[in-house]
Amino acid sequence: MNQDTLALEDHPKTPTQDSRARAIRRRRNLFRTHAAPRAPMGKAPAAWTIHSGRSLSVPRPLTEIIEWFETAPDARERFRWALRDSLDELLDGQRTGRWAYQQLSKTEKTYLGTAVEVNLTKEFDFADGDDLDWRIAGRDVDCKFSKDLGGWEIPMEMYRCADHEGRQGKADHAALLTWLNDDTSRWAAGLITITDDLLRWRTDKMTGEVGRAYNRDNKRRLADASAASIYWLWGGRQNDLPRNLLLHLSTPARDRIFSFPRSGQARVNQLFREVQESIVSRQTVLTVAQQDDAPKRARDARLNLRDEGLLVLGHQESHPHVAKALRLPVPVKGEWIATRVVPVEATDSRPFFSVAEQRWARAQPDEPVVAAPKLPQRLDAFWT
Repeated sequence: MNQDTLALEDHPKTPTQDSRARAIRRRRNLFRTHAAPRAPMGKAPAAWTIHSGRSLSVPRPLTEIIEWFETAPDARERFRWALRDSLDELLDGQRTGRWAYQQLSKTEKTYLGTAVEVNLTKEFDFADGDDLDWRIAGRDVDCKFSKDLGGWEIPMEMYRCADHEGRQGKADHAALLTWLNDDTSRWAAGLITITDDLLRWRTDKMTGEVGRAYNRDNKRRLADASAASIYWLWGGRQNDLPRNLLLHLSTPARDRIFSFPRSGQARVNQLFREVQESIVSRQTVLTVAQQDDAPKRARDARLNLRDEGLLVLGHQESHPHVAKALRLPVPVKGEWIATRVVPVEATDSRPFFSVAEQRWARAQPDEPVVAAPKLPQRLDAFWT
């Protein structure tokens, strides 16, 4: 034996492979379940109802900022996905199993506004403002988020007020007001120039004196009457926040999905049994599987469910073409869609695809289960 070998044998082996890294992995892959929310995500006072359509003409001080948002490429689409991503990041379904805002801790809920600002900054590559969050079209703009309509909190530095002395803003600044409600899949983004008179005031019950309605952080909310002064981008209230599939599933269906505590694969299999002919996102699969290799569970579901007549289509190979041929939503990267298929004759009028000269169509509920075909990888092996 050489000296190096002797040196190694002088020291007993230690279980380094089962140390911190493995302990973290066990904790991260721990299966968790959560009760359905009992209370709504946010409040919508009558005074803050956002109607579809713009409620006022373009305010002159905001014209260039409004034009920037409404002419930027795909701005509306990018905006709604930034909101979706912000909430999903906090839910962190892969590690926590959470699928609703109400399941967040109090501290996490307060961070959602910061997450929205961070994700919008990254999405649109906004420059830092001189005094506020962003510089857009040559003006400082602050990003404000609230889950409650009318709940945006405005600091002193956003508006001019002689009573604030050195804490007042250098100008009456613009604010981008953002709001989302995952319960209803609604969201909105509006612009307003903050002024002292648009913010809340209160009357002292003892003296009758009128003063500014500060909270403990010396911030004030917009007065209810100020709702009419907001210019809502893209026509007002939007009804297409990317859908939270698990939140909007029926309770029995969701319970069946999460009824396999020992197997992420079994849960993902059940997910595709319960959710057919609708897009399933990567975030949903992560939350259901609660494993590091969650996307592989979706790919393996294709093999596991084939005998049940189910196709689990993704974004690669012939799968998008099959989805298109069956007139289903077409998955993109990080999405899947499941559908049950049956063999049909040439006289059948349903949309179809063909494999090995056999036509396949979406199954009707009363049709018997037939094992689904193995889809070819190459497009030239596939025809409709």
